[in-house]
Amino acid sequence: MTTDRDDAPTAEPSADTASSDLPSSVEALETLLEDEREKSQRHFASWQRAAADYQNFKRRVEEERSETARFANVATILNLLPIVDDFDRAFINIDPTVAGLNWVDGVRAIQKKLQGLLEVMGVSEIAADGEVFDPALHEAVSQGPGEQDRVVAVAQKGYKLGDRVIRPSMVVVGNGSGTQAAGSEEPGT
Repeated sequence: MTTDRDDAPTAEPSADTASSDLPSSVEALETLLEDEREKSQRHFASWQRAAADYQNFKRRVEEERSETARFANVATILNLLPIVDDFDRAFINIDPTVAGLNWVDGVRAIQKKLQGLLEVMGVSEIAADGEVFDPALHEAVSQGPGEQDRVVAVAQKGYKLGDRVIRPSMVVVGNGSGTQAAGSEEPGT
């Protein structure tokens, strides 16, 4: 048995076989290295896309969170606006005999606090009376005597939150006729 092992070829190649295997081994290694570089570049590009997608996802989530908060504010504001309208109507129609009483002044102070709160939240009233009718800001509920396409009366105040209209002003728009012709044109409107 020992002779079989002694007769076995050695692992070292001879000078003739080493020179012929070397170029093919180097070429194979270079090809393998190039393949691995390409694979590495693909993985790196995939990682970059994934990182960019993650950043975009984070930005979208933050925008959605902000939008949700803004919608919650709008819902709260829209629920408060009828109360503001009621205060306005109450003070327009207040009986002069009670106008100077302390409790009326207290209610007026509550109204001012509510208006201050809305201002802090970024709510502003839409100017309407005497303005040119703008369908983006006003909702025409009827026409009446007055200058053509001008708001002649405000039926309900409108409000904006920042630059966004949250409730348009409900207005009466002038039809171009004078106040003398109002009696003859009113039944047709």
